[in-house]
Amino acid sequence: MTVLVRIADLLRRTSGNALSALVEAIRTTFQGDPELRRRVAFSVAIIALSAKMAKADGVVTPDEVRAFHEIFSVPRKELRNVSRLYNLAKQDVAGFEAYAEQMAGLCGSGKANCPMLEDILDALFHIAKADGVLHERESALLARVAEIFSISDSHFARIHARHVSSGQADPYLVLGVTPHMPFEDIKRSYRRLGAESHPDRLMARGVPQEFLAVANTRVAALNAAFDEIERARLPA
Repeated sequence: MTVLVRIADLLRRTSGNALSALVEAIRTTFQGDPELRRRVAFSVAIIALSAKMAKADGVVTPDEVRAFHEIFSVPRKELRNVSRLYNLAKQDVAGFEAYAEQMAGLCGSGKANCPMLEDILDALFHIAKADGVLHERESALLARVAEIFSISDSHFARIHARHVSSGQADPYLVLGVTPHMPFEDIKRSYRRLGAESHPDRLMARGVPQEFLAVANTRVAALNAAFDEIERARLPA
């Protein structure tokens, strides 16, 4: 049974139209299986927070829809279930902050599962920038979600840098290093971040298979940053 099928089943059994009821159902239904609970929570977080973000700039563009499907490989037969949750999130009167807090509680904020919360933020960035513009309201929402997820300002800056247009990002910031560091130290940092972003590592911390495109976009940004630094460090 896929994660989306489990979510659809919860939606059918959840009374009312509030996302909070669905979150509580996830908490109680999968109480004995924390790993499955994180996978279900991750999927719900991406779908629902994407809807909240679309509401932030007032319009859902075709590019944003395309980006959503790049990040989330939804089988055609399950599109209706995704749309139901997406629309429920858009209509819910609760603000995105309350929902982000609930999701942080399910996924686990702080040291234990912070990497998974970063994965959620990464996917939201990808969707937000899809129309070529990161709107002020979207940027503010993403920064606030990062704060709720206990992601530091410096860490958020590195995530943001990964999503700057090609050629405009600070490659040192993307890799979390400084221009004064020895090249071998920069290479070690690059390799460590690459290992942490491997699809197997994402799946191990609860990212469903449907979302592994998150890993591909992150690795591409890390590779581009390292290549730029390496070219600049090569002898003339």
